[in-house]
Amino acid sequence: MRNLLRLCPLLLVLLFGAEPALAGKRVALVLANSAYQNAPSLANPVNDGAVMAKTLKEAGFDVVESRHDLSALDTRRVLRDFADATRDADIAVVYYAGHGIEVEGSNYLIPVDAKLERDTDVYDEALSLDRVLVAVEPAKQLRLVILDACRDNPFGKTMKRTVASRGIGRGLAQVEPTSPNTLIAYSAKAGFTAQDGDGANSPFTVALSRHLTTPGLDVRRAFGFVRDDVLKSTNNKQEPFVYGSLGGEDVPLVPVKATPAAAAVTNPQADMRRDYELALQVGNKAAWEAFLAQHADGFYASLARLQLEKIAAEQAHAAAIEKAKQAEAERDRLAAVGAQKEAQAKAAADAKVAEQAQLAAQKAKEQAQQQAAAAEQQRVNLAGAAPNAAPASAAAPTGTNVAALTPATAPADLTRSVQTELGRVGCFSGQADGNWTTTSQRSLSQFNRYAGTKLDVKVASADALDAVKSKSSRVCPLVCEHGFKADGDKCTKIVCGDGYALNDDNECEKKRAAKRAVSKPATSRRDDSGDDRPARKRSQEGSAGGYGGIGGYGRAAAGTAAGARRASGGSSGQIYCDNTTCRPVNRGCHLEYRGGGGPGNAANAEVCN
Repeated sequence: MRNLLRLCPLLLVLLFGAEPALAGKRVALVLANSAYQNAPSLANPVNDGAVMAKTLKEAGFDVVESRHDLSALDTRRVLRDFADATRDADIAVVYYAGHGIEVEGSNYLIPVDAKLERDTDVYDEALSLDRVLVAVEPAKQLRLVILDACRDNPFGKTMKRTVASRGIGRGLAQVEPTSPNTLIAYSAKAGFTAQDGDGANSPFTVALSRHLTTPGLDVRRAFGFVRDDVLKSTNNKQEPFVYGSLGGEDVPLVPVKATPAAAAVTNPQADMRRDYELALQVGNKAAWEAFLAQHADGFYASLARLQLEKIAAEQAHAAAIEKAKQAEAERDRLAAVGAQKEAQAKAAADAKVAEQAQLAAQKAKEQAQQQAAAAEQQRVNLAGAAPNAAPASAAAPTGTNVAALTPATAPADLTRSVQTELGRVGCFSGQADGNWTTTSQRSLSQFNRYAGTKLDVKVASADALDAVKSKSSRVCPLVCEHGFKADGDKCTKIVCGDGYALNDDNECEKKRAAKRAVSKPATSRRDDSGDDRPARKRSQEGSAGGYGGIGGYGRAAAGTAAGARRASGGSSGQIYCDNTTCRPVNRGCHLEYRGGGGPGNAANAEVCN
């Protein structure tokens, strides 16, 4: 992208993102043990180690250290020296072929001088897998340990058990690396043994040499191909397995070699278009000025000048807004302090002028934005109609009215098509009128959100039309008003059952019964006499013997009592009744309930102080 790209290298990285990191310094250690001193020798490990060392060297590894038939002490020294080599490495690989053993869930590599007479000797005479992981830990990008050590272990048959419960497994135990970006590959799944094969190399190593260093192939996919080959060559008896995890980017052991660019005829219009699209994404004044410094004439230069005019109009509008605010503030300040009328009038006139300038700047900004948007829409349409062709106005002189050029497809037709398709997938509810307004932009933004796309919402492009057309069903969820619910592609009214009503959450809930007013019992009221005794007692007092409700005696006594009450005047209001008549209680006296009642047995007695 020539000089424009050289002006903004950091910006290019931020905009487009970095490519997957290529391998930097790569180091490898190959260990192979065949000549065991206290167990039968193995035929293939040394051959396997030689094949892997050759494979890694041909792949361009910076350091490939290959050692075979080492004692326990020599193995520890080699691991220590290799750890120094991994300190500044990006990728570190350790390959081991030989015997291995699992004790109490931990894995150990067996040197050639190990005796392992007892199960506890493994802690002193063998090397733990954790020790190997420590050697590769400094690597920054990938730590890879490959173990072709799942062979049938001869030491387990003669080894004495110091504790009967101590477990010695078959093959190697499953492991989960604790360090990030670490993979541990077994030639056979945990708990299973691997085969040496009929040839000079094990099936596992043959598959590794074929796939592991394929340029650009992610290491996880490489081990997938290795697994397939080993399963096929062993009739599904041996399945390699990989433990650990990596991130989302591809991590090849060997990067793809950069091929020299073909000596093809350069297309200056293509370079100009790429530079223009870069400047468009940056979108500031400096980017457009840098573009025009390299491409002063032609179709894209005219587009760039329209973009500069739009930026200038936007800046002028912002400055006019600020000046209007200052003038208005000065006018309000003078009015608040009671300045002279002449000063206030001048400030008011300045505020009016600033307001008019703001409106003019706003109009100019909108006009410049519309012109730039129309020109950009035309560019998109032309690029969609003929991606590899240069614009017809590429050689037009500076000052060409780009917006007036006739594109292959009318922008209004493309916009109308995008709006129609957005409506079909439920993202646009307006009328497809060919005007790309803010409503249409919000609709396309909704489509981006629910479809997972990143289309430019500022313009109705051919890319947007293709993306929306590719969706065969609704994309944006159906939103209904209160009282309605989504039913497929329609909103239907919510009908609640008897005794239920629609709440604010658009759900039917049971109606609450209205609370009834609770009246106090009649017996709780006091009568005019002011007597606080229970009503039953007062009724018995009025009956002069407790039989006021029986026959004529009660009715006569009640009538006599009523007359006596009217005649009581200033008495206490209590009435005393006997077998013959009723009279008011004497002044200074009161009635006391004595119990009983009936003819000849008065229930109340008149008590005087």
